[in-house]
Amino acid sequence: MNDPVSAFAAGNQQFQIDGPAGALEVASAAPAASRRLGTAIICHPHPLYGGSMQNKVVTTTERALRELGLGTLRFNFRGVGHSGGSFDDGRGEGDDLLAVAHWLRRVRPTDALWLAGFSFGAMVSISRAVELAPAQLISLAPPIGRFALHAISAPDCPWLVIQPAADEVVDAAAVFAWAEQLADRIDLVRLSGSSHFFHGRLPELRAAIQAGVRAPLPELETARS
Repeated sequence: MNDPVSAFAAGNQQFQIDGPAGALEVASAAPAASRRLGTAIICHPHPLYGGSMQNKVVTTTERALRELGLGTLRFNFRGVGHSGGSFDDGRGEGDDLLAVAHWLRRVRPTDALWLAGFSFGAMVSISRAVELAPAQLISLAPPIGRFALHAISAPDCPWLVIQPAADEVVDAAAVFAWAEQLADRIDLVRLSGSSHFFHGRLPELRAAIQAGVRAPLPELETARS
């Protein structure tokens, strides 16, 4: 199925769309239950350390959201998999996210846009959240201290942050302090004993995502028909 719009409508497909540095490889998935009027874009971890849309934290996040009735889009940043271009330290990757989000809004204009990201992907989605104005933002192990997230304006939407307390990559204490400063904007979940990649804790991550975003779920598609 070569047409991206038809592939997305069919669900559970991989296709390519135009990106700012070449083609972007995208994977769509249909919700596991009745479809809601919302689609979540999920951003993967650092490309230079093996990050891709196949990462298990990314696919666990996708499953959690599909089970709540949302469609999902994963994509590979530039230079990863079959996406064109090369690594750009977050700047170009943010442009990649914009391209995917603008494409989604063209083909599903009635859908609420949700953004999620893990580690490097959390940084990218946070950095473009004000511009994209999502209905929900989900940040998993945001890399506070590795990127200048303190200087980024907080989005005006529900924002769930899940941070592993035993993170060996991101400074968990720095994340907790950052989240405390934004306590009026962020719903923080501290996952005690968990490592950065949520080894052995993926079912808990899935449950935490689902529990944290139930309040603002989009209405069911059938409710408007």
